[in-house]
Amino acid sequence: MNIGVFGGSFDPVHYGHLLLAQQCLESSSLDRVLFVPVAHSPLRPRSPIADAKARVEMLQLAIADHPGFAISTIELERGEISYTVDTLRALKQGAPNDTFFLQMGLDSLLDFPRWHQPQEILSLARLLVVNRPSTSGPTAAEAWQVLRGFATDEQIDAIRSTIVDSQQFEFSSTDIRQRVSSGRSVRFRTPRAVEKYIETQGLYRG
Repeated sequence: MNIGVFGGSFDPVHYGHLLLAQQCLESSSLDRVLFVPVAHSPLRPRSPIADAKARVEMLQLAIADHPGFAISTIELERGEISYTVDTLRALKQGAPNDTFFLQMGLDSLLDFPRWHQPQEILSLARLLVVNRPSTSGPTAAEAWQVLRGFATDEQIDAIRSTIVDSQQFEFSSTDIRQRVSSGRSVRFRTPRAVEKYIETQGLYRG
């Protein structure tokens, strides 16, 4: 199987996440997209606001009726800093015949040298790069130049052949949290079931 690996805080999950996952599923001929909520990101000093249980339950509500979406709690179970290379090793060990595609924004490639063991990541998964329309983000040429310090020409060609040109989705978890905190509506920004969960659990209220 071809498995897309979509890591993030999902604090909370919103329609931008879901639309992007669907676009990658379709355009890259993936069999499944695996949502992997992080425990603690090594590149972000602040931990997620909602706890692990709540973030997983919101994801479960959001993807409940989608046969191509699934969740892995592998990073939450480790409970440590969520190094992508450790996650990919574990996933590959559990499914050695599957091919994994690590979803990553074009802008994230500029940070790739700072990731833990980037060469090992490239040996475990292909990068599924998402190019979002932007006037201020990096160019593809800049991103490929960064990769040349870690990837072979064959690996770069494979990544370029599967790049996903994405729409610019105007959704963000930060905006949703701020709206909830100030008493504003989050309707049509996240699935209704997630919206009701946030309300009943009292999440993000100041």
